[in-house]
Amino acid sequence: MRLIPSFVTLSPLLVLLASCVGPEQQQRPSVGPAVTRPGAADPAPVAPATPGPVATEWLYRPATPGTWSYRTDAGGSVAQFGASAVDPVLSLRCDRAARRISLARAGAGQGVMLLRTSYGAVNWPATVTAAPAQVVATRAASDTVLDQLAYSRGRFAVEVQGLTPLIVPAWAEVGRVIEDCRG
Repeated sequence: MRLIPSFVTLSPLLVLLASCVGPEQQQRPSVGPAVTRPGAADPAPVAPATPGPVATEWLYRPATPGTWSYRTDAGGSVAQFGASAVDPVLSLRCDRAARRISLARAGAGQGVMLLRTSYGAVNWPATVTAAPAQVVATRAASDTVLDQLAYSRGRFAVEVQGLTPLIVPAWAEVGRVIEDCRG
């Protein structure tokens, strides 16, 4: 009886064993203390690294502080966004009789409203009102961009020239006003 295995039976095991060896470790050369020559000028201090440019893509900007509120009134319904319900920075109002929705941005801006959603961006013509100072865009309740506002992935942006852009959450209140006007 032969107890010594043959080379043919051990060769696959030797190949597997050889593949378990890690890469060769290289040693770094040792660095001694810095040597300065007499009379040599000291090197100029190196300025600290400056951070790279901040991402300006609207999806990565911080959200505008505030929450949505919803209420009905005689003419339809309204959703308002802001730090308080008393002083909203954005309003979405349904005029049920006319089947029109108005998006109002508080502030004295200029007459075009840029809406950004996860579906893309669109410009809406808008009017500027003096009292209270706001920029208002009015659309038919059947406008598909309204659906994009309601179903945008987590947030949408409202930009008006001359005003700080608003990045607001796409909460249910937006969809409720749209559905109220369509129903």
